[in-house]
Amino acid sequence: MTATDYDNFADAYAAENETGLFNAYYERPAMLRLAGDVSGRRILDAGCGSGPLSAALRARGAVVTGFDVSAAMINLARQRLGEDADLHVADLSKPLPFADAEFDDVVASLVLHYLEDWSGPLAELRRVLKPGGRLLLSVMHPAAYPVTHPEDDYFALTKYSEDYIMDGQTVWLTFWHRPLHAMSDAFAAAGFRIVTISEPPPSPDTPAELLPPDKVKGSGSFMCFLFFVLESA
Repeated sequence: MTATDYDNFADAYAAENETGLFNAYYERPAMLRLAGDVSGRRILDAGCGSGPLSAALRARGAVVTGFDVSAAMINLARQRLGEDADLHVADLSKPLPFADAEFDDVVASLVLHYLEDWSGPLAELRRVLKPGGRLLLSVMHPAAYPVTHPEDDYFALTKYSEDYIMDGQTVWLTFWHRPLHAMSDAFAAAGFRIVTISEPPPSPDTPAELLPPDKVKGSGSFMCFLFFVLESA
């Protein structure tokens, strides 16, 4: 298993992100609901990818800065957001090129589960947040792991890879599973307190044909991602 390199399939992932169930009708609407009124707020989009969440936040009046480890993704984000967009190629596992207390909020959509170590990244995200600022994040739901990997130990930090079909292309993503208590311990150690834990349903406008076979439109939540709103001390 190797680390996920989005430069290899940036276009395919971006295309899937636009219309797929998990991003377009589940994760992104949930993040926007948790963000609430962002007008005038300075927001850092950590792991912004091709920029769909940045674009949605900017349309709601936020002042958005984005970064991603993938240069190909940043190129796509710049095409979406414009040449003057504040976008950077940066690695969340290393010191970030932003000042202390620069942002009101940080959003980290489906980012942390790619990282083995959360201590450094969470410390950096807290550093760039104003006191009392929010970190909104989504990760793979840890309770789903023992369902898909029943032979593994839920309580162990475990690296695993899965294949997905994106825009007709097979891509491999590599993640780190960690149990819920390890997540909450990492948040506390970095100086965050948990304000909200959310397990939302998909957006009400989700096309019925995109929903899992055992679901019908409007039938409620399904186990996929887990969402947090954290507040910096």
